[in-house]
Amino acid sequence: MSIDWSGPRRQTCPAPDCGRGPKDRTCGVTRDHDGSGVAHCFRCGYVETLHGDDMQRRSGIAMPRVVNERHEILSDFGQVLWAACRPLAGEALAYLRARCCVVPPEDGHLRYHPALKHAPSSTVGPALVALVTDAVTGQPLTLHRTWIRADGSKAPVEPPRMLLAGHRKAGGVVRLWPDEAIAQGLGIAEGIETALSLAHAFTPVWALIDAGNLAAMPVLEGVESLLIAADHDDAGIAAAETCAARWLDCERTASVVMPEQHKADLNDMARAA
Repeated sequence: MSIDWSGPRRQTCPAPDCGRGPKDRTCGVTRDHDGSGVAHCFRCGYVETLHGDDMQRRSGIAMPRVVNERHEILSDFGQVLWAACRPLAGEALAYLRARCCVVPPEDGHLRYHPALKHAPSSTVGPALVALVTDAVTGQPLTLHRTWIRADGSKAPVEPPRMLLAGHRKAGGVVRLWPDEAIAQGLGIAEGIETALSLAHAFTPVWALIDAGNLAAMPVLEGVESLLIAADHDDAGIAAAETCAARWLDCERTASVVMPEQHKADLNDMARAA
């Protein structure tokens, strides 16, 4: 999307936790091209994602005229939202442990937002936020958000998982472990929870978001072997086979692991154990 901006992108509004009145406008708001924004109080640390009417109500900012455009790299809005996220803690750690997932290292690209707005339902709640980067260059592309509960269930919102609108996903990965952790081999899976279940047996691991990205996973310089955790469905099996064939054609090692049960993934197996 593109915008006919009538004013600066950085605005301020009162922070609800510590604002001392209309004149004490401590909460900075950064707007994105779809009219949404991130409010971040520099005194109390309050963060909130604002959408549509929320922006105008909270900050008094007239909404810009919006036309179609796509982001090839992470937008300013996405960068501010990512910066507002925190290391894994609280509900995020409880969720991962309840899902029988290995907790990734702090220098991986998975973080926690304690109060992220879910625009379709207008509700606010804790979420896992993953940075999606280009598999080859490492360039930030988009953010993947999962609204969660501490008991290991997804939040009762639809959809519980969302990518940033208007951002490129193709060719992206979630580096749950950093590049520096790769000695020779790498494990991959579609979903974050599936990859973190594979991590019980093998690390480092990355998540590819969906079957299309997994099928297109490029052969990476310096990675000699690939372990693919496939979802046991038609799309998952086809994606894993396509990816493995590409790596084998380039004289690398590639293998596929998959649960026996149809329509299951490794996280289903881990939770059932």
